[in-house]
Parts: sequence; structure tokens; C-alpha cells
Amino acid sequence: MQIPDGRECPYYYLDAHRRSPMREGCHLLEDAGRADGWSSALCRTCEVPEIKRANQCPHMVLRPRIGRRRFWEPRSVLIEASCVKREGAVRDPMVGCGLCHAPLDFVVYQDEGDADPEGGAG
Repeated sequence: MQIPDGRECPYYYLDAHRRSPMREGCHLLEDAGRADGWSSALCRTCEVPEIKRANQCPHMVLRPRIGRRRFWEPRSVLIEASCVKREGAVRDPMVGCGLCHAPLDFVVYQDEGDADPEGGAG
């Protein structure tokens, strides 16, 4: 579902029915038991939509909390990631732990008609 700033987030929800008051929330924070103090304004600084778009690894677990990176910064959703397969912390959740998804090796193929391998004129 789209969060208020327009990005897609798999954990944001909005229940708006005619006869009941509007409810919105974050399933990721609620499942972790840390939804106290959540408001949709925190979605603007949340990294989860970018992390989920960049890395779809099924073995990565995201643990959220509401806090501050530094005491003078506004409150935001802070994310810690870990890998179930490697059983350890993930340094960069955008990339992953590196165990499941090996780095890509690029191979450049040259067409036979493009160049002579011996360097002579053809």
C-alpha cells in the first residue's frame, strides 16, 4: 500500500470504512510490539520501502524501533537487519549479507566480426 508520501510499503495499512473511524498503522512495528508513538509522519523518514525495493531476500529479517539517530534529530523508524541463513547481523540491508546473492560477475562477449583477436586487419 502507498504510504502518505507516495512510496510503496508492504507494512503500512489504512482502514477507512464509512461508519468507523479511520485506522492506519505499521504491521512491522506492531508485530515487533513497538508501535507505541507511531504516526504516519514517521513514514517520511522510514527506510523500509527502499530496503524492500532493493532487497527481496526471504532470509533477511527487519527489526524496527522508534528512536533517534542523534539526540538533536527528530524521531524516526530505525531498522536493524539480520540474516536467518547466516545467523548474524546484516551491515547494509539494501545489499544483504552476501551469502544468498553472490556478487554479479560481468562477462563481456565480443562478436566474432567486431575485431580480430590477433590484431591484424581482416
